[in-house]
Amino acid sequence: RQITGVEQRTRGEIIFDGRSVDFTGPLEAREAGIETVFQTLALADDLDVPDNIFLGREPNKFGFFKNRNIHNEAAKFLKRVGLDLPTETLVGNLPIGKQQLVEIAKALSCNARVLIMDEPTSSLSQKETETLFDVVKGLRDEGISVIYISHRLGEVKELSDRVTVFRDGENAGDLAKDEITHDNMVRLMVGRELSEFYDRDIHQAGECVLKAINVVSPTYPDTPVSIEVRAGEIVGIAGLVGAGRTELLQTFFGVTPSLGGELEVQGVSFSPRSPADAVQAGLALAPEDRKLHGLVLPMTVRENASLPSLERDQKLGLLDHSKEKMIADEAVAQMKIKTPSIEQAARFLSGGNQQKIVLGKWLAMNPKLLMLDEPTRGIDIGAKREIYKLMEQLAGKGIAILFVSSEMEEVLGMADRVYVMHEGKISGELKKNEMSEESIMQLATGGSLAA
Repeated sequence: RQITGVEQRTRGEIIFDGRSVDFTGPLEAREAGIETVFQTLALADDLDVPDNIFLGREPNKFGFFKNRNIHNEAAKFLKRVGLDLPTETLVGNLPIGKQQLVEIAKALSCNARVLIMDEPTSSLSQKETETLFDVVKGLRDEGISVIYISHRLGEVKELSDRVTVFRDGENAGDLAKDEITHDNMVRLMVGRELSEFYDRDIHQAGECVLKAINVVSPTYPDTPVSIEVRAGEIVGIAGLVGAGRTELLQTFFGVTPSLGGELEVQGVSFSPRSPADAVQAGLALAPEDRKLHGLVLPMTVRENASLPSLERDQKLGLLDHSKEKMIADEAVAQMKIKTPSIEQAARFLSGGNQQKIVLGKWLAMNPKLLMLDEPTRGIDIGAKREIYKLMEQLAGKGIAILFVSSEMEEVLGMADRVYVMHEGKISGELKKNEMSEESIMQLATGGSLAA
């Protein structure tokens, strides 16, 4: 953010093209040839693709807007990022993955000499990610410098010529091309060996907390799903993007009520018509998109941490501010949330600390089942380890945990059992001793273990 002029540096020096620079804003940085694709998209949903790509840089003559060539020019940049769609399409009608590619196309249209990408694949499918890799490698071959920021170490290893690792805001070390390995990066990022990263004890599973029998989500009305999660278990749900994992959690939580089948919580029949019903039954869901569905970003840490408890913690219909403060203080202490105070707006915190607020607000409700959808997406590896430790502690206390993850290493490291989904159905269940990258991928792509 300091390199691009979004924030001003407090000390040190930025040298660009051999001279010291201080950009007063992003426009100055762009004019110098530095462009950024931020993790949080900056697109106008109600404008079409060309208007987004050239927003603020519209071609004009004598002060009048020229529309004739803007669609042809936009199509060139869409082709570079592998997007084949009508240029008249409104950006708001595109899925998040394609919006990300439009954002990258916009950056390419600025003829950048240095392109900074902040978690560019966080919302992309595997195919879209492969397309992006081709784009990045092509830009490098054209002589464009790319600063690629990612918590996905496989991507860093594949794309990087050099790696700089940051920990707690400081440079933890640099790796040359032949030194870039997964273990070396993790060691610098967490200050310890990889073998210490997933610290698991296998707990004796208790009573069945959630039982789903032929439950049907609206997204996949022809594929009933049956699973169960027991107290003290950490159960993973794996699969490719679009397999129906998120939709299944949303059905359990009453976001999209089931079209059929039976749900039981601790042996009691359960038919949630809304998230409020699910919360009442002892379920909690930390959603995939914490900024959109997990938090109210303009609200403070205190207000966010106590949101699910509002109805419970009232006095004569009025908010109990002392109880609200106590909940927030407990969440900050338990989750080790780094914030100047509980009155800080959530939007100013890092992704990892925002995720901790989401988890903290649900833990204040003492849930029987905690559902986590991509719990470590877009957060640094130190915060990941803290969340893994929390999951282990909660399982040790008898809380059932059901989590969705696209990170194979995370599934293998944290799950006691894993259900694998393919096109809306459970294609297989694997116990701890049966889990491997190969067995999970075999089931995730529609194959069978026998194959």
